[in-house]
Amino acid sequence: MHSSHLLLEEPIRMVSILEPSKASFFSAMTKIVGTLGPRSRSIDVISSCLKAGMSVARFDFSWHDPEYHQETLENLKAAVKLTKKLCAVMLDTVGPELQVVNKREKAISLVADDTVVLTPDEGQEASSNLLPINFDGLSKAVKKGDTIFIGQYLFTGSETTSVWLEVSEVQGNDVVCAIKNTATLTGALFTLHASQIRIELPTLSDKDKEVISSWGVQNKIDFLSLSYTRHAEDVRHAREFLSKQRDLSQTQIFAKIENIEGLHHFDEILQEADGIILSRGNLGIDLPPEKVFLFQKAALYKCNMAGKPAVVTRVVDSMTDNLRPTRAEATDVANAVLDGSDAILLGAETLRGLYPVETISTVGRICAEAEKVFNQDMYFKKTVKYVGEPMTHLESIASSAVRAAIKVKASVIICFTSSGRAARLIAKYRPTMPVLSVVIPRLKTNQLKWSFTGAFEARQSLIVRGLFPMLADPRHPAESTSASNESVLKVALDYGKASGIVKSHDRVVVCQKVGDASVVKIIELED
Repeated sequence: MHSSHLLLEEPIRMVSILEPSKASFFSAMTKIVGTLGPRSRSIDVISSCLKAGMSVARFDFSWHDPEYHQETLENLKAAVKLTKKLCAVMLDTVGPELQVVNKREKAISLVADDTVVLTPDEGQEASSNLLPINFDGLSKAVKKGDTIFIGQYLFTGSETTSVWLEVSEVQGNDVVCAIKNTATLTGALFTLHASQIRIELPTLSDKDKEVISSWGVQNKIDFLSLSYTRHAEDVRHAREFLSKQRDLSQTQIFAKIENIEGLHHFDEILQEADGIILSRGNLGIDLPPEKVFLFQKAALYKCNMAGKPAVVTRVVDSMTDNLRPTRAEATDVANAVLDGSDAILLGAETLRGLYPVETISTVGRICAEAEKVFNQDMYFKKTVKYVGEPMTHLESIASSAVRAAIKVKASVIICFTSSGRAARLIAKYRPTMPVLSVVIPRLKTNQLKWSFTGAFEARQSLIVRGLFPMLADPRHPAESTSASNESVLKVALDYGKASGIVKSHDRVVVCQKVGDASVVKIIELED
């Protein structure tokens, strides 16, 4: 894949660099997923996170129990009401994660060139020379010379809080390792990652299933982040499990690619999943460092062409403790946007970081600046070429709407949809203006009661770049019998005016169904 599409067609004027960034109603087209935890679970902090630009809240079940997360979620609901900012919910599974158990939670100092033994006997006490682990198959999976990493926040890259081990020998169920760097491990649990080693554990663990069928069902989760996805079969199995849970058949599955095995089967996984999370922390350990950027560019390209959201992780680790990102991190965020990512996922930075709100705000500003120089023209041509001919009816309408909006310099594209598919297709072509997805609820029945659907579709667009949902009044049909049925359009335009997206004399491109036909029309607003 050529990197030339990242080059700008015009030189960047120095004056535009020196100009202060202008605030807008949407902080950025690129979405921000924030992980809620100890430093970001109060109503006040969550409200500030929503105002700063967080549109998806991630609940990581590697930490804390369902009751703890339920309290946090209730606070999120209160913050959504308070701020009137819609927010989706993502449940992140534990998956086949290996852990070191430190029951007494005392700090463990490990010294370079010393030896430490990893044992599956969890009854043992963790110490500088013995670490109990929660998996009895490690001794069968590793061999002399293999690499193992251990740490509470394993993939921050900080060599003082994570340790690099090399397997010296295997003694029965125990694994004897040489310590490669001096580090101090603190906390009750540390993650263990055996580099490029196949771990024979199910991707969806019994604990994950229990959490999904209770907490997930109770809260009608929008997204399931499937940790350590290694095969397309993992996604199929998770989808089959979700389909059997009440109210979760619409939940979208985002496959989290975290190791070499997932990388080998990336194309098949992409085909099955609703979206992809590129877990660069774990992959940065499984892959040589010089290969990580290649994976990012190739994976984002494939996701973009498939029209499936791609989420990038581990971008501003230093903001866990600092108010500003490093220069390299700021550049990394911008490059993730230029490479085509839909969303940036913040983990430790918002979970336990000192500055969760400032981190979201900073990342949003960097994304907005990168979007200004995103080569949309080249991206559009590349996407059209990839789709090829003949195009499907919907694909043709979506690309035409984007082309028209760019030609007439429209301030917004308004798309009426009931499933959300048309709006996602428009967003796939990365228009330079926001896409307002007006989701019309559908009335459905299970023969016992009638209910409206639409909230899922609205919230699930909160992870797609450039797509901003609005849930319409169910009395307005998505398919009008005549082009004069404008009441729902007026509501959408009024919302656009109130939020500052559109103003008098602006042009707006509208995409909707009229009878059996799909129509793209251009409207010029009056005073």
